[in-house]
Amino acid sequence: MNIACWSGPRNLSTAMMYSFGARADCAVWDEPFYAAYLAQTGLNHPMREDILDAGETDPTVVAKHCTLPPSGSEPYFYQKHMTHHMLDHYDQTWFDEVVHVFLIRHPARVLASYSQKRENPTLEDIGFAQQSQVYDAVLSRGLKAVIIDSHDIRQQPETMLSKLCDAIGMPFDPAMLAWSQGGHPDDGVWAAHWYNAVHSSTGFAGPEKDLPVLSDDLQTVCEAALPHYDRMKSLAISCPSENSRVIPTTSL
Repeated sequence: MNIACWSGPRNLSTAMMYSFGARADCAVWDEPFYAAYLAQTGLNHPMREDILDAGETDPTVVAKHCTLPPSGSEPYFYQKHMTHHMLDHYDQTWFDEVVHVFLIRHPARVLASYSQKRENPTLEDIGFAQQSQVYDAVLSRGLKAVIIDSHDIRQQPETMLSKLCDAIGMPFDPAMLAWSQGGHPDDGVWAAHWYNAVHSSTGFAGPEKDLPVLSDDLQTVCEAALPHYDRMKSLAISCPSENSRVIPTTSL
C-alpha cells in the first residue's frame, strides 16, 4: 500500500513521517516533489541549490515512483507530500494508485511556527488553498480521502493513529508512538534547516495550548486560510473526549 499524506509545512508532517517510519513494515519518502517544485517555480527557498542537487526535478518521474513499491520489501510506503509542491499542470493520474490522507492544522499555529523559519509567509507558502485543490482532485477521481487534524493527534496519539490506520486499511502498530532521537535516514537534505525540533524528540508532543496571537500581517494570512481549514476540519476523523488518556512523550 502506497500512502500519500498531503500536508502544509509546520503541520506535524515530519513527526508523522517519523511515526510511520518507526514501523518495521513501512518505508517513508520525504517531500518527493520538492526539487521539481523549486525547479519549476524558481523560488528561493532555504538550501535551494542543495535540494535541486539531491532531488528529481522532473515531476513525471517523481509521480511514477510514487506508485511503485519502496526499494526494500516493506508492504507499506508512506509519502510525506507538501500540497503547495503539487503544481496545477502536474499529471494527477498517479492519484488513482495510492491511498490519500490529508493532515491539517489550524493556520494560526502553522503561521506562528513557519514565521520563525522564514519571514513574511504568504497564503501560497503555507499550502491551505492547495490542500483544498488536491482534496477536490482526489474526490473528483472517485477516490477516498481521509482527513486528520494534527491537534487531535497530539491530544491523543494512540487513539487517533489507531483510527487513521483503520480508516486506510492497515493495522495499528504501537511502534508508531515513538522513534529514535536525531532524525530519520530518509530525511530530505533540507532537514538541517527545518527539523531541529523534531530531531530532538522521541515522540509526539503533548496537547497544544491556546492559539497563538499573530501580528496583523500574519493574521491577514490566517483569515484567508481559515475557510480551507474549517472545511477540512468538518470532514476530519473525530477526536474523542479530551478527558481520555493521553500518551506522555518527549515534546517536539
